[in-house]
Amino acid sequence: MNFLVKTSAVTRLCSNTTSPSPIGIGDIQGCCNALDRLLNKLRPIDKGQLWFAGDLVNRGPASLTVLRRIIGLGERAVTVLGNHDLHLLAIAAGKHHPKHSDTLNDILAAPDAIDLIDWLRYRPLAHYDGRRLLVHAGVLPQWDVHTILGLAHEIEVALRGKDWKIFLQSLFGNDPDMWHDALQGSARARIIVNAITRIRFCDAHGQIEFKEKGSPNTAPAGLMPWFDVPKRRSATTLVVFGHWSALGLLIRDDIIGLDSGCVWGGKLSAIRLATDPRERDILVQVDCSKKR
Repeated sequence: MNFLVKTSAVTRLCSNTTSPSPIGIGDIQGCCNALDRLLNKLRPIDKGQLWFAGDLVNRGPASLTVLRRIIGLGERAVTVLGNHDLHLLAIAAGKHHPKHSDTLNDILAAPDAIDLIDWLRYRPLAHYDGRRLLVHAGVLPQWDVHTILGLAHEIEVALRGKDWKIFLQSLFGNDPDMWHDALQGSARARIIVNAITRIRFCDAHGQIEFKEKGSPNTAPAGLMPWFDVPKRRSATTLVVFGHWSALGLLIRDDIIGLDSGCVWGGKLSAIRLATDPRERDILVQVDCSKKR
């Protein structure tokens, strides 16, 4: 199976303003029953692109089926990599040991596991259509959209290269927790990935706090949600993200948070990603079901 894609930070800046706004879908995490019910509700009312906010797999009971469902959507599906998706890639590369809570064995044991892993590692870290930016968790406040796409592209090239397994070996860890333009090598790669796939809270200078996972009103002194940092350089672009289940569905003019905690017994959410809030005419949610 050939998953080679000619996507770059330049081509992703192109915008088709005549296309309808896509529908954003939150973290699925292997909950295929909920995904199927959500898609069934969307089918009669929208045929446009579906933007998935990452974390397609893990913790839910049917990660393999989720991957096959989304691959089956073809070009209609746009998905970015989440931290659980990267964890799966690291396990497949022999660089991570499975955790007790992982539910990834069905993918790793599948007869087409190599093809599935290749499809996943060719997903982007960030997607931009000229009007809205899709990432899994968030971005650092000192990055504008052009910077975000360029940094994400560095990771994408490495994951799609012949040495992707070696690259994954040094991709994980909490250090460094702050961006500097002079960063190089594995330290540079880690902060890029951590910011885009793991960030929730940071301070006013963009230093990431990794331990806090609660709602914004639980933030310790000096910390704030990444999207509330004053003078955030991506603030003029609609940023769409998932990852933060304690935040729940959050809809503001400048951001849309899509993780409403499906795998934790919450809901799987879908919303029209119109940049004009008055045009967000679709909001569909389904209750979680741990059925396969």
